Amino acid sequence: MTSRAYLRAFWVHVFTATGAALALLALLAAVDKRFDLTFLCLGLALLVDGIDGTIARHLRVAEVLPRWSGDVLDLVVDFVTYVFVPAFMIAAGGLLPETAGVAAGIVIVITGAIYFADRQMKTADHYFRGFPTLWNAAAFYLFLLQPNPWIGFIAVLVLAVLTFVPFKFVHPFRVRRLRFVTIAMVGAWSALALVAILSNLDPDPWTKTGLVLAGVYFLGIGLFDRRPEA
Repeated sequence: MTSRAYLRAFWVHVFTATGAALALLALLAAVDKRFDLTFLCLGLALLVDGIDGTIARHLRVAEVLPRWSGDVLDLVVDFVTYVFVPAFMIAAGGLLPETAGVAAGIVIVITGAIYFADRQMKTADHYFRGFPTLWNAAAFYLFLLQPNPWIGFIAVLVLAVLTFVPFKFVHPFRVRRLRFVTIAMVGAWSALALVAILSNLDPDPWTKTGLVLAGVYFLGIGLFDRRPEA
């Protein structure tokens, strides 16, 4: 292998690690109650997570740099962006009952940590098994819809339980069934989410409705896939 190949492979790891930097920026924004900026940083981290694996496979990073595990790095970054920062937002965002916010945050980080340690978190046909700790999305919908605080708390508990319920949850880029529809929905959701963020999480009713329908689609495609779990 040439030194150029090593350097390119290493920079893929650096690119993946920028997700952790974005998580830090998101946390700092959340401390200042700038939740729109928090979600913008988490959205950028989501973009990094969506493309770094493709780049890594193209450059054969695992083969060129076996010393560093891209899988472990990805799990570390995903935990802080998908679980830890959203848990802080839910705990300190003032959307849940005062006595329940911290408890909800603790439940999120514990169940999220256990889920990330599950060697069977994905099925052979690339679905996630159970709710895949998408607490960034859950927090986004809480801030967007602002339900009754106790309803929000119950929703958090239900999602935490669903982490360990063996139903299928779609991976938007790797599940073959309706892949192009799902990718199109990801694009639509991303555009609507950006509109909501730029509207300080208070967009027009049409944007909110579109985001809710997209969320129902992502949940439903796995629930209605009744083929035996691979």
